Amino acid sequence: MKPHYPILDGLRGTAAIMVVIFHLYESLYIDYSIHPIHHGYLAVDFFFMLSGFVIGYAYDDRWGKLKPWDFFKARLIRLHPMVIFSTVLGAICFWFDPYIDAKYHIDFMKLVGITLIGLTLLPTRDVRGWDETHSLNGPLWSLLQEYIANILYVAFGRLLSIKALWIVAIVSGLWLAYAANMLGSVASGWAYGNFWMGLTRMAFPFFAGLLLFRSGLLLKVRNAYLLCSVVLIVLFMLPYVKYNGLFEAACIIFVFPLIIAAGAGSSISGKWAKLCKFSGDLSYPLYIIHYPGIYYFLYWIQAKKPTPAQMLTVGCGLFIVFVAVAYAALKLYDEPVRAWLKRKWMRA
Repeated sequence: MKPHYPILDGLRGTAAIMVVIFHLYESLYIDYSIHPIHHGYLAVDFFFMLSGFVIGYAYDDRWGKLKPWDFFKARLIRLHPMVIFSTVLGAICFWFDPYIDAKYHIDFMKLVGITLIGLTLLPTRDVRGWDETHSLNGPLWSLLQEYIANILYVAFGRLLSIKALWIVAIVSGLWLAYAANMLGSVASGWAYGNFWMGLTRMAFPFFAGLLLFRSGLLLKVRNAYLLCSVVLIVLFMLPYVKYNGLFEAACIIFVFPLIIAAGAGSSISGKWAKLCKFSGDLSYPLYIIHYPGIYYFLYWIQAKKPTPAQMLTVGCGLFIVFVAVAYAALKLYDEPVRAWLKRKWMRA
């Protein structure tokens, strides 16, 4: 039986929690240079690298029996139920949002059409004036990139030798560093105008994660879950620097592989292992459903001009709501639906 990597599950949970807090603060600090969690968006790049590692771990040794369509069915079963749930949730929240500017109101049937397209994860019409590719639920842009990464893995990634993967990683890493330095950060990819940066942010970490798995370059570290979580949190909270884009690229290219190598190469047991499993299970629903609430929070702040104390109270309350809704969606919807789809779709 294959070994499991519970610490990686826990680190996924740590990154998901940080990105939710980052988005709550984002409603107050549009300028990331003064944002309390300056680099919180790097959690997405960390997710991409984790994905590359886990995809290699789960599927690399199965291609003698596994067919491409079976792979895609497995990935759709894993990811798409929550894509559907979060898109519908985003549409409902948009329609009933009492604080959104009236100029962004649209006809109900147009919203239905946008929602139906959104269920496929394809980019849709921007309904908020922010140029978002997925304006009913912003973070879905990264799920689209995840699907593209899965297609690239089947098309050629599964066939690449270690040497070829090194070449892909080096070339995509250099491009990531150039693009990040040019833009001053990697905080883009979510809009039509910077869609290319989403591809850039996906390419290096995904293939670097795949390379890391195939290379078997793991590190054994004491208290790896706590240590790596602290390192992630510190990286996300470090202030902007002069060459900020290069700093963020360095975090992705050099630090994230070390964190994943330590998480995969170290062991954990007891209550800490249970915590890792819980946070890992919750991470995807939490990441994918929280942003419709962020829209409410932002528009409420713009409309009501609350005091800092009121914003803090509402923000903390929203975080608790996000966790509760994510857990309910996981247990009452996502896990049962995935179990049913596995029985219905997957061969023995």
